[in-house]
Amino acid sequence: MPPAAQTLEAVQMQMRHRSSGVLLRTIVIGLTAFLTLVDLFATQAILPSLTRAYGVTPAAMGFAVNASTMGMAISGLVVSLFSRYINRRRGILVSLVLLSIPTALLATAPDLMIFTALRIVQGLCMASAFTLTLAHLGEECSDMDADGAFAAYITGNVASNLVGRLIAAAVVDHFGLASNFYFFAAINLAGAVLVYYTVAHTTPMAHTGIVSASPFAAWIEHLRNPRLRAAFGVGFCILFAFIGTFTFVNFVLVRPPLSLGMMQLGFVYLVFLPSIVTTVLAGRTVRHLGTRPTLCGSLGLAGIALPLLLLSNLSAVLIGLVLVGVGTFFAQSVATSFVSRAATGDRGAASGMYLSSYFTGGLVGTAVLGQTFDRFGWAACVAGIALSLATAALLTFRLTSVRQTAQISKAM
Repeated sequence: MPPAAQTLEAVQMQMRHRSSGVLLRTIVIGLTAFLTLVDLFATQAILPSLTRAYGVTPAAMGFAVNASTMGMAISGLVVSLFSRYINRRRGILVSLVLLSIPTALLATAPDLMIFTALRIVQGLCMASAFTLTLAHLGEECSDMDADGAFAAYITGNVASNLVGRLIAAAVVDHFGLASNFYFFAAINLAGAVLVYYTVAHTTPMAHTGIVSASPFAAWIEHLRNPRLRAAFGVGFCILFAFIGTFTFVNFVLVRPPLSLGMMQLGFVYLVFLPSIVTTVLAGRTVRHLGTRPTLCGSLGLAGIALPLLLLSNLSAVLIGLVLVGVGTFFAQSVATSFVSRAATGDRGAASGMYLSSYFTGGLVGTAVLGQTFDRFGWAACVAGIALSLATAALLTFRLTSVRQTAQISKAM
């Protein structure tokens, strides 16, 4: 065989090997996200059942279920402080093993206060695994691969929203509330097993850019970066809008005139199915259009869908939920990747700060929109969601594109 042909064949084999390696890595990243975050939103699918079981109002139960975001906000900040000292693999593994404990204990929570406390502990464990995984991806992936890796991780998050809700609705419908939490505890342990076998052989974590003298100095450094401040605000608004939509729409769906049953309510969350496909495209879209246009477009898509949620027609409401899901998940993927690229040092701290802001938005959204829903109804709640999306869109004008950020980082 001529030397040129041998070279060509070697290059083709190398490309096929790299392609299969990228596919495997994408699947593993998506599965890790799925098994890490499946507890976060799955419980929303059984909100009406929990409300009846504990004999409380929708706002009270909605706050208790979403109290996990409080734990996630706290954990994001703590991990951001000590990120550089934490072994990524060991930290993710321990977090997922510990997560199974409060998940199982939820099955026997005697009152709403203990239920809320256990959800907060769940959030602490989920966010530590989430933050360390994002930091790991930012440090281990090249600039070319980073957007795709983050998109795969957020896609796993989307899948956890869909499959987790379906599983929760089905298990509760057939086996009761307690069985649901035992089942999800087993899923948490499955995530730990996946991490044990797939994150076992990683290279040492590399610090890029400026390494701050102290963890608090890293916070100050990131807060001085106007691009990061804006990204933190965008994250806050994204989960504020998402939780406001997908928490309180449950109560709209089970009430007249829609009057869905528990299993029907579970199938409603097939609305997340398109997001699994579209979110994968986030990295490619950013490379072609830039960060700001992509974020504005995805937030606008979610915004124009909101009037459909006010109609008394199930098909219209489902279309609206599809568009809100596609828009917010796409925006989350773009913003998450942007933070890792815009940080000039200690990416673990930057990821933790972003996630803390993101989950604080979810907690505030639950509290504010829950009271709005109870006192003024669904239309007022949707208006609050629209205001949050509009605020996020305004904040995107403080962001530079991914390409510009990379150029700025190199110049520094």
